[in-house]
Amino acid sequence: MIEFLIGVDGGGSGTRACLAHSPHQASGIPVHLGAGMAGPSGLSLGITNAWIAVEQAIAAAFADAGLPVAPRAAIGLGLGLAGVHNRQWAAQFTAANPGYASLALASDGHTTVLGAHDGAAGAIIALGTGSVGEVRLADGRHLEVGGWGFPSGDEAGGAWIGLHAINHMQQSFDGRRPADAFADAVAQACGVAPGRRDPAAREILQQWLAGASQTRYAQLAPVVLQHAASNDAARAILHAAGTQVARLAHALDADGTLPIALCGGLAAPLRPYLPPALLARVVPARGDSAAGALRLIRQHLNQ
Repeated sequence: MIEFLIGVDGGGSGTRACLAHSPHQASGIPVHLGAGMAGPSGLSLGITNAWIAVEQAIAAAFADAGLPVAPRAAIGLGLGLAGVHNRQWAAQFTAANPGYASLALASDGHTTVLGAHDGAAGAIIALGTGSVGEVRLADGRHLEVGGWGFPSGDEAGGAWIGLHAINHMQQSFDGRRPADAFADAVAQACGVAPGRRDPAAREILQQWLAGASQTRYAQLAPVVLQHAASNDAARAILHAAGTQVARLAHALDADGTLPIALCGGLAAPLRPYLPPALLARVVPARGDSAAGALRLIRQHLNQ
């Protein structure tokens, strides 16, 4: 018998699990018990790594609730994970289920729109390590825009912003653009002392690039935000991100009739760089992707 429901939101930067009692224990309404965090679980980082992060987040949620970790056979698990659009990855992840009684898997965009509007019609634009827009129509259909993955897509996401920051640093390092504090800060984040332009520094940067994942690129986004007020290049990157967000919004709902919630770790930092017409349509999210994943597993069990 399923005693607990868990909703999981997983991407390239981290994983969050939300723990609740199974509905049969609380008049059909899941009762939130605790939440837990862990490292990244985007499927592009590997199926084994994803399951490790998911289970670490689940253990942390039980610890937050002051409970021992329940047997997997007593847990219904809903997950919204980055990378689910790759059907092979999704199938491999599901096949690697270590024993959970029930499992419902969807994209993180799908669960984010479920959480943001409590299952009602509306749109979301999720801005984290990557980016994706999703709309839930009045008839229950879900349509997605963006979310193609880094580096070819995920415009306005943290990794995309970090990639542009790296490019600015490279041009400054070579002398193709003037040296500035922003470029120095990016180089320092990659392990090079500010002002260094010698061959050894170049080798350090190339090694960083050779091992850089979308997560590492996304870790440079805060550097861009920190320098936007004082540096034209950093500010231009963020305004370009704002333009990309507006394009996602238009593609999701060209008529402008549905509410749009901005979600993810970059939603608030990017607000000053969004066009005013888009900001006029933005509403607060009622819940996050983990809450949407809880709704997903409830729907799955009811069906």
